[in-house]
Amino acid sequence: MKIKWLGHSSFVLTESTGTSVLTDPYDPRFVGYDFNPPEVDVVTVSHAHDDHNYVGGVKYKKLFDEQGKYEHDGIHIVGVPSFHDDEDGAKRGKNVIFKFRMDGVNVCHMGDIGEPCSPELIERLLPVNVLMIPVGGTYTVDAEAAKEYVDRLMPDIVIPMHYKLKHCELDIDKAEPFLRMFEDEFVEEDVEELDLDRNDFNESIKSTRVVVLEKQ
Repeated sequence: MKIKWLGHSSFVLTESTGTSVLTDPYDPRFVGYDFNPPEVDVVTVSHAHDDHNYVGGVKYKKLFDEQGKYEHDGIHIVGVPSFHDDEDGAKRGKNVIFKFRMDGVNVCHMGDIGEPCSPELIERLLPVNVLMIPVGGTYTVDAEAAKEYVDRLMPDIVIPMHYKLKHCELDIDKAEPFLRMFEDEFVEEDVEELDLDRNDFNESIKSTRVVVLEKQ
């Protein structure tokens, strides 16, 4: 499978069969920089905010925006309920975490997770090969809380998202505070695209790789 980052919390996941998924499309007028999505098979939306639910800007066949179990052309998708804040949704409402099984790889997109790490939520999310998690704080978990999720989920790869880029108009932090929590040898920056399959993951992997994707 291939993973590209379109910016903010939006990724394109493409299975070897060609079936594609786009996560959390954002309105460029709200975020502050451009959004150039390809035509895809499936769109997932973690919650109904302008920087995550701009489905009008995408050509797609199916939309999943609620908790539940789904399947499309061999891709298995699970939507796990969670909260957008640390007060059980009282401030910002609910959030859906989406898990994808593609080419034998378990990908977990945390959406705008805001609730603190709990054993119950971790159990529902495992196993995770690739974790996409917000690190910018303010509206989501911050760098420290994101690192706790990484430590508990122990993914092979973590991809930071929802952080400050040039021209971003949202009041969120840059990725650097999160990246500084990892040893330099395990951080890869300016990666254009990830190309993965189940053979890339085995029990001998002992440390999480942090991959910072370039915005497409």
